[in-house]
Amino acid sequence: MNQQLIEKIDAILPQTQCGKCGFPGCKPYAVAIVEGRADINQCPPGDLEGIQKLAKLLGVQSKPLSTSHGFPRPKAVAWIDEGLCIGCTFCIQSCPVDAIVGAAKQMHTVIAAECTGCELCIAPCPMDCISLIRVNEEMDHSRNLPVDAIKKQAADGARSRYQFRQQRLERDKQANNKLLKHKNIVPSEITQTSAEKRKQAIVQAAIKRAIAARTQTIQNNSPIKTA
Repeated sequence: MNQQLIEKIDAILPQTQCGKCGFPGCKPYAVAIVEGRADINQCPPGDLEGIQKLAKLLGVQSKPLSTSHGFPRPKAVAWIDEGLCIGCTFCIQSCPVDAIVGAAKQMHTVIAAECTGCELCIAPCPMDCISLIRVNEEMDHSRNLPVDAIKKQAADGARSRYQFRQQRLERDKQANNKLLKHKNIVPSEITQTSAEKRKQAIVQAAIKRAIAARTQTIQNNSPIKTA
């Protein structure tokens, strides 16, 4: 496999790690292009500019974006309504670049400067408290940088965080496997199902607490009726 070509393709991709191309990240998409398993027009965040750069690199004809993979949209970052957050950690687990911080049963927040706007945190949220906020990319006045420089810095940073997260997850997986082997425990579907049910029960309980708290607030703020 041509690793050098893969790296060049990966350097062109926007590093949102959104998976809209049909692959679990920009690097896997680059590998698929080199192996002939994917076309150059499957990245909505890269849009026509990215397609043209890939076409020039590979010496092929450019083509329109394949909208079956989605549509391009302005740069945006995720935002969490902290008043509604119940601390379920689902968004943290789904973020491909570790741009969300928080702990179980504690309020979460997005590190805007590190968010790629991939949208992967929105669907898992049981409280629908995550939305996207548009970001102005015209000029970083604090550093006086043009758009292309801003995009490159953001992509390089996102790539590094994505790679670090993949390495961390692999280390955690290996450590867990060693622990299970040491304890002579064999994971089963029953164990996995029980863990999932417990997680869902925790989330449902948190949702009920949030609803109860909101109802109590409304009642406390209601006008007092007099005879």
